[in-house]
Amino acid sequence: MELNGKIVAITGGGRGIGQAVAVGLAKKGAKIAILDLDQDAMATTKALVEAAGSEARVYQCNVADEERVESTFNRIVADFGSIEGLVNNAGILRDAQLIKVKEGKVVKKMSADHFDLVVDVHMKGAFLCAREAAAHMVELGVKEGCIVSMSSIAYRGNFGQTNYSAAKAGIVSMSRVWAKELGPYNIRSMVVAPGTIETELLRSMPADILEGFAKMVPLRRIGATENIAQAVESIFENSYLSGDVMEIHGGFTI
Repeated sequence: MELNGKIVAITGGGRGIGQAVAVGLAKKGAKIAILDLDQDAMATTKALVEAAGSEARVYQCNVADEERVESTFNRIVADFGSIEGLVNNAGILRDAQLIKVKEGKVVKKMSADHFDLVVDVHMKGAFLCAREAAAHMVELGVKEGCIVSMSSIAYRGNFGQTNYSAAKAGIVSMSRVWAKELGPYNIRSMVVAPGTIETELLRSMPADILEGFAKMVPLRRIGATENIAQAVESIFENSYLSGDVMEIHGGFTI
């Protein structure tokens, strides 16, 4: 796909990986629809996209709300006139062990509400946004469409992340289904699965913990959000990438 002039929606586009992806695609000439709940964060990304020489609009959207997602994608198409790409990036963390045991007694359990919340934002959100983006792409008759969904190497199962791992594994499965179902319309579907990446959450951790994370990576360093943006750009630009997972982890696997 030639990105220049293409319309790409990015969920969770206000900061971190979403922001880096927005700026990276903007440098290639893509016009960006930024979806997030944080208006100030979206305004920052919008300014960065414009500084990169492209156009951006912001849309406050809870990706787990079906009605809001439908109306948001209708607005995106009305504002830009088309949509050729989607990056499903919105996500949250509510980490906990399934049960926490102390001296033979269960002292804490993972909250069902926290399980539902994480699955809703990550997996249901990706489903709703992909459904709406694909529907518009087909009805608009776009020559080529591309959906990139953000998973994590945790999709294999990571300690303390029952909810997150389940949601990220679900994203991988859904994306493979979409590649099969949407391929006849020349809409590709791929997954990017990052490893340890330097986001705001990671930067807030003590230096010794960060150093420990870096030592677990064969490359002996934590990845940058720009590394993930480069992967997304390569997926958009390679018209034969579909139905698979691109892992970006510096050699570290779970």
